[in-house]
Amino acid sequence: MIQQANGLAERIASGKQLLLAEFSPPAGSDAAPVRDTAKQLAGRVHALGVSDNRERVAMAAMAAASVVAAEGVEPILHVTTRDRNRIALVSEALGAQALGICNLLCTSGAHQTLGRFRAAKNVYDLDSIQLLQTCAGLPDGKLVGEDEALDGAGGFCLGAVVSPLADPAELQLARVAKKAKAGAKFLISQPVYDAERFAAWWRTICERGIDKQVAIVAGIEPLCNGQSAAEHAEQRPSPHIPEALVARVQSKADAASQRAEAVQIALETIQTLQKSCPGLRGFCISVDGGLEAALTILEKSALWSD
Repeated sequence: MIQQANGLAERIASGKQLLLAEFSPPAGSDAAPVRDTAKQLAGRVHALGVSDNRERVAMAAMAAASVVAAEGVEPILHVTTRDRNRIALVSEALGAQALGICNLLCTSGAHQTLGRFRAAKNVYDLDSIQLLQTCAGLPDGKLVGEDEALDGAGGFCLGAVVSPLADPAELQLARVAKKAKAGAKFLISQPVYDAERFAAWWRTICERGIDKQVAIVAGIEPLCNGQSAAEHAEQRPSPHIPEALVARVQSKADAASQRAEAVQIALETIQTLQKSCPGLRGFCISVDGGLEAALTILEKSALWSD
């Protein structure tokens, strides 16, 4: 077994700031784009998340995460309950550990009707909280809802996703607390486009002491194309993309200018959250808006710290 990297877990425990990135594997079997992404982000982020068929069918996240690890970047393997029952989910976790991948992000996954394969059947045998509980219990041989014990599993650094602006707000807050209690060591928010509303949510998180229980980082995903930004805002009521933000991107005449404006908006969002959300543990930059844009954000925001 490859020796497991535990840099992310150690950094979380240290209380230091976290700088993460995430990307979707290519819709094909060519590993070259994965290697290129990992190489360009090496030394710029503390870990790189690998999404699990988010909104499309793509290279298996496990395979892509293995390629990322081979390039010297610590991966966070996203594991989606939409497509697997608990047997396959536990098998996936054990397989990841065998490959030295010990960071798992447990998520329910975007509904299949939001992607290309709308006729596919979902599973949802477990939800994301139950998956956290299952993975957290593996070192002790415990399986959620099962009497039979399982031997031979080590520990994981577990994470999950939070939806600060989704409704109903009280239910979402309860789910954040449950994820922390279930074993999550870090939580990544959906992309933040409305910094003021996120700051209001953050104040409630702090009032309830959840920020002391788990490391929470804010998702940042630049909307680098005016048309896709408008479509994204219309199709996805959460994470709530303000019309003014879409208008800013669309006001630029060409693709390069729109990308530059999206990067500027992302930088402004980071600066606002740094000031208005004390205790926020860091940021997760999405590469899906374009690797070049993500690299520019990482460079100009000066977020990296050893």
